Amino acid sequence: MKKFRNLRADEIDVRINQIASNYCTMLLYKDARCDMNILDETVGALNWKREHTRDNANCVVSIYDGEKWVSKEDTGTESFSEAEKGLASDSFKRACVNWGIGRELYSSPNIITFPRKDMIPKGKDSEFFENDKGKYTTKTYFYVEVIDYDENDNIKDLIIRDNKNNIRFSQLSKEKDKELSKLMDTMKKMIIANEEKDDTFDREKFYKYFNVESDANLTYKQVEEAITLLDKRLQ
Repeated sequence: MKKFRNLRADEIDVRINQIASNYCTMLLYKDARCDMNILDETVGALNWKREHTRDNANCVVSIYDGEKWVSKEDTGTESFSEAEKGLASDSFKRACVNWGIGRELYSSPNIITFPRKDMIPKGKDSEFFENDKGKYTTKTYFYVEVIDYDENDNIKDLIIRDNKNNIRFSQLSKEKDKELSKLMDTMKKMIIANEEKDDTFDREKFYKYFNVESDANLTYKQVEEAITLLDKRLQ
């Protein structure tokens, strides 16, 4: 039976686990749509099925191996909203982990970040997370930009950014760090080359094209796009 691939960065959700006045921890998640898409992609839409028992508390995910149906099962927990629907979704996701979908997320490092002034709601003069009726909150959200795995399917490279593209967590292997540093250096050299070639080239306008204030806020995907654009200008 085919092995399920590891999750891409765009298939992973980042959720706050614990939040205090001066720090918050985060966890990596997948949603049910991700599981369904990977099942369709790997075994085919007609070669898997899900069944729920015990009022959605249990889910059985079965895959046809060409001769017979093979099943794996797990139990879920209710969500805070839409309890019945959340229970069905959670039991399905857990059953899919038994098949290996997203199991690599359990190798996640401890993800912790600290508040910054640009994470605080407007009008608040504080370097701490917002205290709302005795509970700390933040309107900042986070996403996985870079993720890569080792030969044992454990996470080895991980970068998490916030909604303003600031890097909030980074764990990189020497190889990945060198690769990304080289990418940034290439872009910076090409910016200088464009400035030397063309007096009308405006660095600030170039950053504005990507809706950022400096290269520090460019995602690595944007850096790759920037290199392509800068190279065209030099030709």
